[in-house]
Order: sequence, then structure tokens, then C-alpha cells
Amino acid sequence: MHFVTAKGILSPTGGMNLYRGCSHGCIYCDSRSKCYQINHDFEDIEVKVNALELLEDALRRRRKPCVIATGAMSDPYLPLEKELRMTRGALELTERYGYGVSLLTKSALVLRDIDILQRIHRKAKCVVQMTLTTHDDELCRILEPNVSTTSERLEALRVLRDAGIPTAVWLSPLLPYINDTEENLRGILDACIEVQARGVVFFGMGMTLREGNREYFFRQLDEHFPGLKARYVREFHNWYAFSRAGSEPLEALFHEICEAHGIMHDNDEIFAWLHDPELCADGEQLSLLDSL
Repeated sequence: MHFVTAKGILSPTGGMNLYRGCSHGCIYCDSRSKCYQINHDFEDIEVKVNALELLEDALRRRRKPCVIATGAMSDPYLPLEKELRMTRGALELTERYGYGVSLLTKSALVLRDIDILQRIHRKAKCVVQMTLTTHDDELCRILEPNVSTTSERLEALRVLRDAGIPTAVWLSPLLPYINDTEENLRGILDACIEVQARGVVFFGMGMTLREGNREYFFRQLDEHFPGLKARYVREFHNWYAFSRAGSEPLEALFHEICEAHGIMHDNDEIFAWLHDPELCADGEQLSLLDSL
């Protein structure tokens, strides 16, 4: 890892990234794409050394309520977080200034901060989002080699459920000819039902590949799935977004199962729920007394 002094930390909509880069090693990671201009080795994590000072200043001066969101570009619970505790520090500031929080992670390390998450949830709004791509731990270790396994993430979701922290799941990506199967879809959704996830973010049966990400992904296919790269090139050419033919029935099945079990499955609805500070974590409107 290396340290930089940042100029800012909080976007106008409440988004932040304490780190840049990632050590999870996920073979499909879009954050490797050159368009994000990470001008250092992706696994050499950039730490914004003054992030907490910038965050406190931004929260102190902010006038409009918002939900502080993190995890879109870099997981807030990378292994180095055990030592640096930047995410925990950011949560403490978020609680102190009375804001809500929405976390996106693939790590069971989020449970370390369950005490703060519960306090935020009592005062404002707290949602933990967890990415799940496969219900098979062996496949998970190939697709996402340096992060909590699916079973570990599911156990974290159960603990969060029992602690009263609302959760959502990102079922993405479903890679053609790897994890885009009915068995995998049903396995993950059965788990979402069991842990009582409030919503499942789903972008369909497919993936995206851009320059930077594409080259890394193809090297991983050559290593772990010999011959599959040639099939991708033959069927999907140099497309940015794609899925294999005939995936519509599985996409319909996804929406059918979610609807039957009262799980939000419209992405726009989920994102509105996640980021609207006027909606509590249960989806109801916050009253004046609730916010005091």
C-alpha cells in the first residue's frame, strides 16, 4: 500500500472511497478498467491518509441530510482495514454527525463494526450490501480468491439480520458459461430468502468488459477455464456488455422468485431506498420524532 494526501473525500451525493485499488483478486473486477485512471498497480492500495479529517470537515459543513455510501470502487473492508481502521473511523464520524450509511462489501470483516452500525441504525439509517456471485465456495475461491467465501459472507448476513441491520445483495456478475446457471441462481436466491435480504441488485445474466479489465479477465480464463477465452472472443467479440443467448428465462425466474418472497428486485427502487435519507432502512418514511 501507499499513502496520498487527498483534496476531497465526499461527493455531492454522499459517496466516498477511502481506498483506491483492491487486493481481493476478483477475476471480473470492472474497477481495473483504464477509464477509472488508477495510475498504480491495482493491488498496491492507495490510502487517502487525510480522509477522516476531510470527512469530518465535510460532515460538519453539510446542510442537507444524506446517506454516506462507500464500496462502489474499492471495498471498505480490505484486509489492510484490520490495521488502518479507516472505515471504522469514518463510521464513527458518520454516527457523531447523525448521518445514515450504506456499505457495499464482500468481506465478513464488516461484523467487526456491528456495534457502530447498530447505533447508526437506531439514529438514522444503516444498510449493509453484500456481493454474492456463486453459492459454491470452491468456485468462489477461483472467482474471488482473496476475500471471504460465500459461506462466510452468508454467515455475516445472518449475524447482521439477527442484529437488526437491514441488508441487500448484489447478485453480479453472472459470467457466461461459468456461474450463469439456474442452479446457481436458485442457490443464491434461496440464501437471500433465508437471510431476509430486503433487495437483490441484478443486472441480468452477463457481464461487462472494458480495456484494462478485459486483459486481466482473459488471463484468468486461460489459467482457470482453459479454452473459454476463445469461446468468449468468438461469441462476444470486443463488446462492452454481453450475455449468452437464451438467458431470458433465467432473468424472468429471478424476478419471479423475488416477487414471490417480497424481495425488492427493481434496481431503481433499490437504489432509491439505499440513498434516500428520508426513507428509513425498512422502507418507511422517517417521521420528525424518528429523526430527533
